[in-house]
Amino acid sequence: MSEVDGTYNLGDERLNQIEQALTLDSDLSLQAALAEMHPADFSDQLEQLTDAQREALVERAPELITGEVLTELEDEVVEDILPLMPTEQLAGAISDIDNDDATQIIEEMEEGQRAEIMQALEPGDRAQLEQALSFDDETIGRLMQREFVAAPEFWTVGDTIDHMRETGEDLPELFFNIYVVDTKFVPIGYLPVSLLMRAQRQVRLSKVMKTDLVPISQEQDQEEAAYLFEKYNLISAPVVDEAGRIIGMMTVDDIIEIIQDENKEDMLALAGVSDAGLTDTAVSTVKSRAPWLFVNLLTAVMASLVIAQFDYAISQIVALAILMPIVASMGGNAGTQALAVAVRALAERDLTSQTAWRAVKRESLAAAIIGLIFAVVLAVIAYIWFKDPKLALVAFIAMIINHIFAGLAGILVPLGLKKVGADPAVASSVFVTTVTDIVGFFAFLGVAVLMLL
Repeated sequence: MSEVDGTYNLGDERLNQIEQALTLDSDLSLQAALAEMHPADFSDQLEQLTDAQREALVERAPELITGEVLTELEDEVVEDILPLMPTEQLAGAISDIDNDDATQIIEEMEEGQRAEIMQALEPGDRAQLEQALSFDDETIGRLMQREFVAAPEFWTVGDTIDHMRETGEDLPELFFNIYVVDTKFVPIGYLPVSLLMRAQRQVRLSKVMKTDLVPISQEQDQEEAAYLFEKYNLISAPVVDEAGRIIGMMTVDDIIEIIQDENKEDMLALAGVSDAGLTDTAVSTVKSRAPWLFVNLLTAVMASLVIAQFDYAISQIVALAILMPIVASMGGNAGTQALAVAVRALAERDLTSQTAWRAVKRESLAAAIIGLIFAVVLAVIAYIWFKDPKLALVAFIAMIINHIFAGLAGILVPLGLKKVGADPAVASSVFVTTVTDIVGFFAFLGVAVLMLL
């Protein structure tokens, strides 16, 4: 058995233990089944349970749903669990975690429950959460961690260490840098904890701090912040307000989650679907997918209208009906390839206004070469199949034309959508498919009419 197989079997065994414990009356058996589980592992098992099993677990042992467990759960599972938890238990769980994680949980609550929980929190915690919720969704002001360690530049290493020991519980649970600030609380440098511990106590922070600081604005979009972390290889970064004063920080664990969410969002958007979570029903899945399929239906009708203009040619040369889907399909696949590369390059900031023309030339040339290669292949197939050199030449020309347009559409469509402020990942695929279908059918049938009829 492989290590991976063993891991999955262990998960299945644990899930069976939880399910068996839920059928018993003793809460001790339930506690034993969940003892010493890591919050991430517990959350995985919790997500695999049915709605009824999950509800029974929360009602019988709400103390098992800690703040750490809630932060690991998928959003739709959190939404189902929150109404089942007692107010005091939930307020305590939220108080035990960092405010950035607490914000994500609070925003999943219904208005009534949110008001009750906020009222049950300590005034300081409540003020921080209210401030976080005042920012737009997916901005750094909403996502940042408001606990951080800052020290004035005239402090020594010893002063900083003593201060951290004295403040103790008020420090973030996990941090990597101490931010050095001036008299206006503007960050001017930082000191990694590893460097702080190696420096002599009497050395001033201004002498040993690093100055290659990359501050992030509280109004900045989370995708922009993730790009900065990737570009500058950051572990953490200070978050500043309009005046440049430090008000929080972002750490790499939060950025990894943002990157995963953005990648998943782009991938699903390219396919025109939304994430089908464990708690989603068939009806909700249909509602999320049907509108996009309706748009595809309209574009397919447009392509069919092009075919209808050449119905007389198809009726006279049946071979056209056999070969034309090949031309359109090959162009569609080529366009999708160029589109995927372009959307990814836009997300990683590799495709900019300065590099756009170079990318367009590259994609058009690549499309022409690929089109030429497969045009030869299709022409040979058409000649062997139908023994008609003119028909083979029609397929050859149409394949090249459609590949060139497919490559251009794959790069120009996302660039155009980005230019007008739309999300290229959401709308590009339908436009590219429409172009390749219409151009493919029109080129093939149009050339066939000119050369064969």
